[in-house]
Amino acid sequence: MRIEIRKGFGTAVIISFHTRSDKFDSDYERSKFFRELHGWKQIIPKNNKRYLYRRTGLLDEVPHMKIADSVFAIAMEHMKRVEEFFKEWDNKVDYDIMEVMLKKNKLKEII
Repeated sequence: MRIEIRKGFGTAVIISFHTRSDKFDSDYERSKFFRELHGWKQIIPKNNKRYLYRRTGLLDEVPHMKIADSVFAIAMEHMKRVEEFFKEWDNKVDYDIMEVMLKKNKLKEII
């Protein structure tokens, strides 16, 4: 069943997830999931200096709106890419995807 979009509204997706800590092989692997999703800062000390690098994650590349810890909204056009990421972690991360309608101005904040 397809819902007709009313004027002034657009479609977005809310994704919520929960990691199943007991399914990860190690804390390192669980951290890897979060780094791949959110990115991270890497500090490299060298010659009495510190070099800071920002390593990007999926959500650095996909426009999104954080709703709460482990809950975010994205525009429908990015859904396939985000869903593919979560499918890679399917046996270790539970996730729910909910299609929602947002006012166009809220949707533009995401995009």
